Amino acid sequence: MIEHSGNNYLVDRPIFSENAFAANHPKLSRNHKTFLDHLKECFRCSPQKAKQILFTFFPILSWLPAYNFKQWLVGDIISGISTGTVAVLQGLAFALLVNISPSYGLYSAFFPILTYFILGTSRHISVGPFPVLSLMVGTAVLKIVPEGSNGTTLFANNMTIEEQRVFVAGTITALAGIFQTLEDIFKKITLTNICDLVTSIIIMVVVFVVKEVNDRFKAKIPIPIPIELIMTVIATGISYGCDFAGRYGIQIIGELKQGYEPPITPSVEVFQELVTDGFAIGIVAFAVGYSVAKVYALKHDYLINGSQELVAFGISNIFCGCFRGFAVSTSLSRSAVQESTGGKSQIAGVLSALIAMIVTLAVGFLLKTLPKSVLGALVLINLKGMLMQFSEIRNLWRKDKYDCSVWIVTFIAVVILGLDYGLAAGVGYELLTVVFRTQFPKFTVIANIGRSDIYKNKKDYTEIYEPEGTLIFKCPSPIFFANAGFFKEKVSAAVGFNPLRILRKRNKALRKISALLKEGVLHVTPKGLVCTSYEYNASDDELDNNRVEELYNPIHPNDLPFHIDWNADLPYNIVVPKVDIHSLILDFGAVSFIDVSGMKSLKSTIKEYIRIDVDVYIANIDSDLLYKLENCEFFDDEIQTSIFFLTVHDAVLHSIAKKGMKYPYDIQPAKEVNYYTYINGYTDENLRNRAITMPNETKF
Repeated sequence: MIEHSGNNYLVDRPIFSENAFAANHPKLSRNHKTFLDHLKECFRCSPQKAKQILFTFFPILSWLPAYNFKQWLVGDIISGISTGTVAVLQGLAFALLVNISPSYGLYSAFFPILTYFILGTSRHISVGPFPVLSLMVGTAVLKIVPEGSNGTTLFANNMTIEEQRVFVAGTITALAGIFQTLEDIFKKITLTNICDLVTSIIIMVVVFVVKEVNDRFKAKIPIPIPIELIMTVIATGISYGCDFAGRYGIQIIGELKQGYEPPITPSVEVFQELVTDGFAIGIVAFAVGYSVAKVYALKHDYLINGSQELVAFGISNIFCGCFRGFAVSTSLSRSAVQESTGGKSQIAGVLSALIAMIVTLAVGFLLKTLPKSVLGALVLINLKGMLMQFSEIRNLWRKDKYDCSVWIVTFIAVVILGLDYGLAAGVGYELLTVVFRTQFPKFTVIANIGRSDIYKNKKDYTEIYEPEGTLIFKCPSPIFFANAGFFKEKVSAAVGFNPLRILRKRNKALRKISALLKEGVLHVTPKGLVCTSYEYNASDDELDNNRVEELYNPIHPNDLPFHIDWNADLPYNIVVPKVDIHSLILDFGAVSFIDVSGMKSLKSTIKEYIRIDVDVYIANIDSDLLYKLENCEFFDDEIQTSIFFLTVHDAVLHSIAKKGMKYPYDIQPAKEVNYYTYINGYTDENLRNRAITMPNETKF
């Protein structure tokens, strides 16, 4: 029964153990599906399921018929043209990172968009080259066809170095689809062309300033200023008019191949050489693309399918690789342009692909005199967001030291080992931090806060209330083989003693008392025990009598003619450590699973405390976890299901009542300071007074 008045509420109900709650509130009988049932359902076919599968694998069938031409078409056209110009320039620039001719970058800005248009679920991302992926592909290309070599034996002798590199780039891109570094700058610093350097600096400064203006005034500027296109046109014109290539020896992109070349068949030999690189590229491509897609899906309130996105990116990369392109994902800057200029669907992406096709087929010759340094400057500017992450290290360290260490380790590993192995090392280190955090979780002792049913870390509050002799221990993580021992150690540290040591001491004390009674040194009288001599000395070896293992068995004091109070003074100056708690409550609200090793550790821990007369209760355990314990034969004569309670407060009230104690919290002050209460008997003049109700199996 619940009553509330204003900001206060009152709950009046019995103390519920798991057994008592199940008896009062029976569960519904549910038939859980077996693996065979799931398998049958998976292979069962119906018209509705066939239609669902078709729409899942080809999302275009669901959104294209519902396309709103009146409201969306104009925005998609503007967005497609704006995104296409950026995609063309980035394709040309990122091809340099792959160490192939810039013209092949246009292929990567065209082919994958066609497949993603049919298979993708995101409406706003722009599929195409991404700088990190381009670096990874470029590293793999140089691994097979290095600088200054005459080629590799994996290809025919009539293939040029350029053709071999394009073939490797296409093959590893296809491999990345199946699986779904920077060159040393200082090595050639003495060969820097001054004209290239000045051109790059000017381009970077102007583009950086205009991009900042676009970001700062994006609410007032309907269409971002296409500064990359403007600077490319200007640089190409000046380079042509002033003959930079002839006068200053700068490198230009030269003749762009017009038209598209026939597709290639990926080489199995290259697959074998670059299988690890392909796997890493596929994972990075999907991670980047899916994360950007989720951002825009959340912003515009629609759903994306992660599995279908993986298929879409995989097939797009296979298609792109077969047509001599290189690995693609989604570019943050292109996607921002596509979304901010009014793009509503992937029709904008198809239009941007048409722009790339027009450049490839018709107007590519106009870019013949474009300096490669301009493309390099555009690459660096597009990496601005990544480079600016260095400024976040301090904030990241303040927020989460583990995550900051992952960032630093991954960065160092990438610099030393390269992108592929560096990212793998970063992922491995991240997994280690997860294992470390689960293996060494932060266990806490909690206490009642504000005379209510709320229990928090006792170190964080001043107004705490702890029932005498009761300790509440909170476990914040699963219990499994890696942290089972640590869990046991932390429980012992929280209670302040080792239960096995106490058990051993008590059993040895019982042996000594029995020996004293047998020798006639101790006598039981109506007034208590009388010791007639203090000359009897028995060594530990004598008392053990080669039965040391029996010292860890349950205590049986019933064989003695009197009751032993282990916290009182014992006869014959026998000393046994005192135990100042009578109840240990384990809060398992955050325990999601327990493996077999964890069960063994938990079972032995509970038995150790029960054998020294400390009652152990478990609260807030998940129903599925309790069901698993029952199936794994966790319970026996010592550990019963009655030790499990719905809440910590139920367990506290039960332990107090079992020991014949009164609830220590004064109700009147709680009412005066407006605290909530969760105590049976506090009626607030609305509910009748009644004693604490206890379930049958917990009565004593």
